[in-house]
Amino acid sequence: MAEQTTEPYRPESETWASGIAQFGAVIMILVGAYQALTGVVALVRGEFFVASPNYVFQLNTTTWGWIHIILGVVVVVAGCGVLARQTWAVVVGVVLCAISAVGNFAFVPYYPIWSLLIIALNVLVIWALLRYRAEKS
Repeated sequence: MAEQTTEPYRPESETWASGIAQFGAVIMILVGAYQALTGVVALVRGEFFVASPNYVFQLNTTTWGWIHIILGVVVVVAGCGVLARQTWAVVVGVVLCAISAVGNFAFVPYYPIWSLLIIALNVLVIWALLRYRAEKS
C-alpha cells in the first residue's frame, strides 16, 4: 500500500485564521510594548496627558501609568506564548486583550485617538485568537 505523502485537509478558513493568529501575536507584542511605554510616559511626564474635566473615570496619571505598564508586560508575554503555539497563551491572550480594550476605553479622555486604535487592534487580535487552534508543528 502506498504511503500518504500529503498533509491532511485543512479548510482555507482555518489556515487563514492561523495566519491571522500569528499576526495577532505580533500585534499583541507590539501593543503590549506600546502600552508599557505609554505607562512609562505617564509616570515620568504625567502632564503630557490632559484629561477632560467631567469624565467618569478620575484616576491620576501615575495610576494609569502602572496599569499600562503591568498590562503591557503581561500582553507581551502572552503574545510570545501565542507565537510559540501554546494553548494557554491563546486563552490568556483573549482575556488580556479584552481587559486591555476596556482599560483603553477608560483611557480615552487622556489620549483618544491612540486609545481607539489600540481598542480596534485588540478586537482584531481577539477575533484571530478565537478562530485559531494551536497545533504543535
